Amino acid sequence: MHDRIRQTISAIGEPDVPAMNWARRRHEQLTKPPGSLGRLEELAIRIVGITGRVPPEIRRKAVVTAAADHGVAAEGVSAYPSEVTAQMVQNFLRGGAAINVLARGAGADVVVVDAGVAAELPPDPRLVRRAVRRGTANFAHGPAMERHEAEQAIAHGIEIAEDLHDQGIDLLGTGDMGIGNTTASSAITAVLTGKPVAAVTGRGTGITVEQLRTKIAVIERAIAVNQPDPTDPLDVLSNVGGLEIATLVGVMLGGAARRVPVVIDGFISGAAALVATELAPQVGFFLIAAHSSVEIGHRAILEHLEKAPLLNLDLRLGEGTGAALAFPIIEQAVRVLNEMATFREAGVSGRSAPRETASRFAKRRLGYFHALDGGIWDDPFLHADGRRYRHIVSTDLDRLIAWAESRGISRSRIVRRDLRDFRNNRERVAAWHIDLGGPYLEIDP
Repeated sequence: MHDRIRQTISAIGEPDVPAMNWARRRHEQLTKPPGSLGRLEELAIRIVGITGRVPPEIRRKAVVTAAADHGVAAEGVSAYPSEVTAQMVQNFLRGGAAINVLARGAGADVVVVDAGVAAELPPDPRLVRRAVRRGTANFAHGPAMERHEAEQAIAHGIEIAEDLHDQGIDLLGTGDMGIGNTTASSAITAVLTGKPVAAVTGRGTGITVEQLRTKIAVIERAIAVNQPDPTDPLDVLSNVGGLEIATLVGVMLGGAARRVPVVIDGFISGAAALVATELAPQVGFFLIAAHSSVEIGHRAILEHLEKAPLLNLDLRLGEGTGAALAFPIIEQAVRVLNEMATFREAGVSGRSAPRETASRFAKRRLGYFHALDGGIWDDPFLHADGRRYRHIVSTDLDRLIAWAESRGISRSRIVRRDLRDFRNNRERVAAWHIDLGGPYLEIDP
């Protein structure tokens, strides 16, 4: 494996659990019934877990639209000739394509990448040139590309993601352009999900029923001829994939390594996500599914990746259009988390206690049990010196760390203190607490 790919995979971290716990706790305090904003709440928590930022912030966005040609187009699997790929690249650069319009509406940049267009493109400083070769070979008769070429295209995608992060991009989308690329995506999907070719192959650019039969037969023949190994994603990619798909794999890996959320578009981006998650399963947490495409193969991918799409608009264009449409939803989820008032800030009464008439002892007991369940228990008490002191207690260390850090309290203040679980024969339970000491402090728990 290419060193750049190996190093990038090793740099992909785990979700920031303390930050996610902070976001969950903040959502509990906002002026709304818990969970009432549904998946917007889940989305904001995921963004926090990916970026590790508390509070989260999205400043600049970009869609990476990678373009490349496919030799398999010679088999009559598309309604359009291969020349359209180069022509659409020029349209992207002029700002006249759907992705340009939708990206402008979302306040996002469009980064156009020549990942392997089979034509000489005129000079343009806005075009990112990363072509490993001028299109793939016809994989109906042999491998689409050499393994080292697939790896080099992935490395280029990693570099693109890293460069964009260094430029201040903190939300990435993936898009594509390439006549014949739904054929490659169907082949990848069939091999990596184990589903029959006919169950993951659709009409792409709008081919006829007869052309669809031809497309399915071509993919089945390609898989039989090349025998891609489903346990080796790079083998699958090099045998029946595409250069723009490989480049998007790199964008996903590079984004995850830099803790940048990556919003995947439709079928072709989904095929890239299959390869990326096979290479590095941990990258899945960093990917957000923008929408569910009309392409039946995309639905199979989302099911395999266990991704719930944000939108379902019957899209099948590609280019990154679905990702651009999803950007404002993600930004709104973050804005709600950051800008909505808490019950205390708004002077609004929160949820009633389980028993309003409960005695002080009963309320203390409820708080105690809440701590045993991983909640944050605010435990004030009156000292013999006449002053009120305070402990904050929880059996969930990550949650307590997030609570402390969100209030500027050092982790070193957190110490181990076992509790007794009276519900389970007074069994001792590992717990942690913060002794705030001194006079009672007015800190919202």
